[in-house]
Amino acid sequence: MTFSEVPLMNDYVLLLTGIACAGFGGELFVRGTVGIASVLRIAPSVIAVTIAAFATSSPELSVAINSGLAGKSQLSLGDALGSNIVNISLVLGFTLLISGIPVSKEVLKRDAPVAILVPLLIAIFLIDNIIDRLEGLFMLVFFGAWMATTLKQALKERAPAGGRVRTVDRLVPLLQGVGGLILLVVAGRLIVVSTAGIARDFAIDDFIIGATLVAFGTSVPELASTVLAKIKGHDEIGVGTVLGSNIFNSLFYCSHCGYHQTD
Repeated sequence: MTFSEVPLMNDYVLLLTGIACAGFGGELFVRGTVGIASVLRIAPSVIAVTIAAFATSSPELSVAINSGLAGKSQLSLGDALGSNIVNISLVLGFTLLISGIPVSKEVLKRDAPVAILVPLLIAIFLIDNIIDRLEGLFMLVFFGAWMATTLKQALKERAPAGGRVRTVDRLVPLLQGVGGLILLVVAGRLIVVSTAGIARDFAIDDFIIGATLVAFGTSVPELASTVLAKIKGHDEIGVGTVLGSNIFNSLFYCSHCGYHQTD
């Protein structure tokens, strides 16, 4: 092995480490999400579509901010849009191979239409080859309205209190959830760095890197948590995480892209 091959080998080690973190983190995350939802007396799907979706999509946010500061908006836009495709095709598709996924009426009415509408909105904004600040602001307002509606419905539908919950019972799922999310975020970061490094060694265009390898890397947390949720019988967590992640990617993260194609 020559000295020039060492960085590439390091990228592969980072990739394998990230995948291991995603698997273990997904296991802790599912346990913590179910426990937190029980303590707060709200549906697990609400936790999944908000807090969990934001946490598992944090690698996309990191890519959006860092690539924007570096003047590489093509990378961040490719990642956000590519991650949506990966979530729907690979993550849901792989999960459905295990068995069908029942979806609640609340998710169909509240989250699914938004997850379908926002990619069309971005396509309209990109007709003139630019996402400007005004369009980004509109996307953030849209995102805020969806989030407010979700939280309002969650508070309205809280289950009645069933007695006092011991402090230790509250602490365990919180630690599991936080620990799992940290591992998922670390996994996403490791996989993003490693896949981007591998791709650049082969001189691949920034947008292609973002839409393929980086998008796959940032979607590993969703894949791990969704598959494990399915295996454990918590379908609402998996579906909520995927839909919520797509909404975060399309509205919250794309609004930070500031994409401008001059070619």
